Amino acid sequence: MIKENKHRIPFVYIIIMSLLVFIGMFIASMAFGSADTSIKDVWLALTTNAKTETALMLREIRLPREIAAIFVGAALAVSGAIMQGLTRNPLADPGLLGLTAGANAAMAIILVVIPSVNYFGLMIGCFIGTAVGTIMVFGIGMIQKGGFSQIRIVLAGAAVSAFLYAVSEGVGIYFKLSKSISMWTSGGLSGTNWDQLKVIVPFIMTGILLSVLLSRQLTILSLNEDVAVGLGQKTTQIKGILYIVIILLAGASVALVGNMTFIGLMVPHIVRAIVGTDYRFIIPMSAIAGSVFMLLADTIGRTINAPYETPVAAIVAVIGLPFFLTIVRKGGKVFS
Repeated sequence: MIKENKHRIPFVYIIIMSLLVFIGMFIASMAFGSADTSIKDVWLALTTNAKTETALMLREIRLPREIAAIFVGAALAVSGAIMQGLTRNPLADPGLLGLTAGANAAMAIILVVIPSVNYFGLMIGCFIGTAVGTIMVFGIGMIQKGGFSQIRIVLAGAAVSAFLYAVSEGVGIYFKLSKSISMWTSGGLSGTNWDQLKVIVPFIMTGILLSVLLSRQLTILSLNEDVAVGLGQKTTQIKGILYIVIILLAGASVALVGNMTFIGLMVPHIVRAIVGTDYRFIIPMSAIAGSVFMLLADTIGRTINAPYETPVAAIVAVIGLPFFLTIVRKGGKVFS
């Protein structure tokens, strides 16, 4: 039986405050950048059909970019939360465990085999690559007797990531596609357009919806698998669906912005400190917090050295690496 979440502030108030922070961060991300714009300009661009240069820039360049940041942040945070719940490993993250590296390698191969591939085909390739990365990591982690431990699965992820990144780089160099591949592997939101969002957003929304629907089962699985079986849960089927959700979310994110590590690691830990260990609360809060974090990182990347752009992946890594080391040092209980 799931214990009632014990936090001082009712969850509905936490969600409301989080949504207010999200709205504020979205407005800030739209207003700040290398172009000189104001909140008034943002309001006019979003609520009218103004044809000024500023309004067109906000609607056609900055708005799709920030929507991409929202969905990618939510997807990576939710997929990280699911991975940590399924494996009961506080270090689980789609980037650290080789999933995004698999998507990168698949994307490189597809660009060589099918140069004229459309965006939908590229995304399907990323799904396949993510699945291959998942199988490789968990396959290596379970080779030894006793299944995979927390350390073993992280080491397997590091090894598989290195191998798959080497494949991606090797393919790019040999077939002279390094520039095209690096556009994704650098982890950037620049150039995101509405056509890409029309393809990618439905997959991410589907993945998040499925994760919310299975959040109660995930909570039980994260505590004890034997208990889940005793309660009549079909653990194999639930795990299968949740791994498919992880592949959808991680693969779609890589197809849109490239490799992005640490978001799926950091955000669930921060969220647990606020709402507890019940995934009925962790999943929706992770989606909101991941969106806010990605909007913040993108805004910093666009403004810290304007008019030049700092890669979002670099901003996230600067924040994420110390967080990762803190988790390792404290044995997974970073906020205890």
